[in-house]
Amino acid sequence: MRGNPDNLRRSAQAKHAAATARAEQGLRQMIRQGDPITFRSLAKTAGVSLDFLYRHPEFRRRVEQLRDQQRTALPPSPDKPDPDQPSSVIRTLTSQLTDLKRRHREETTQLRQALEAAHGEVIDLRRRLGPHTVAPPREQQPTTPGSPARQEAT
Repeated sequence: MRGNPDNLRRSAQAKHAAATARAEQGLRQMIRQGDPITFRSLAKTAGVSLDFLYRHPEFRRRVEQLRDQQRTALPPSPDKPDPDQPSSVIRTLTSQLTDLKRRHREETTQLRQALEAAHGEVIDLRRRLGPHTVAPPREQQPTTPGSPARQEAT
């Protein structure tokens, strides 16, 4: 038999210990960062195989337990942004401003059209009346009861 079986065993044990340490470190890192914990994400973060995680009962139990805890702690849904985030506030205000500008343009357009129609009616009425002279305004006299100006009008 060739080679030294003891060296192979020690090498395999060192490799196993290194993978175990990487898996532990990866799990702690994911918990600290609040990343979703799954077998695939842990394998990727720790640089170990899925088979390694599934074959080791302590990792399997911890991943399943942490995964279940994360599922029950309902995270905020991604389609509802946090209203306190500046980007959300900016988006909301920008949307409101855009809506106000649109309504202002529509109202201005309607008022201009109404003004043009009124000008057109004024021109039509002036044409119907024909040329007319503007009489100087009459001086108004007091219109108290019993005054001569009032009696003349009656």
